[in-house]
Amino acid sequence: MSIATDIASLKIMSDVYKRKELPELLQTTATSLEENVPYIDWVGIYFFEREGKMTLAAASDIEEDLAWEANGELKFPLKNSSNEAVGIMVVRSREAIAFDVTDVSTLETIAHALGEMSFAN
Repeated sequence: MSIATDIASLKIMSDVYKRKELPELLQTTATSLEENVPYIDWVGIYFFEREGKMTLAAASDIEEDLAWEANGELKFPLKNSSNEAVGIMVVRSREAIAFDVTDVSTLETIAHALGEMSFAN
């Protein structure tokens, strides 16, 4: 199951290393994962605001987050270079058993890179 995730991550990490602007990078990440990985049905990237609130910075579908339809969900912290949590990446699937360990490690790498980029921007 992880080959599609790996291929999508190559495009995302290429954009990270090209130092694309953060809003464009976040949207590309959400869209690329949802479009290129058959079992990922929604991706949302949130940043923490004051008082514990989160703001949706990018999503594969802004109007429908599949919160009630998802059978599988993974959450990855976005941490800056000081190792402080600045946000979270949420990946949802309608499939009950969609993700494997390689998906998890690949998505963790993407989340780590996004967290580092958020601090740089």
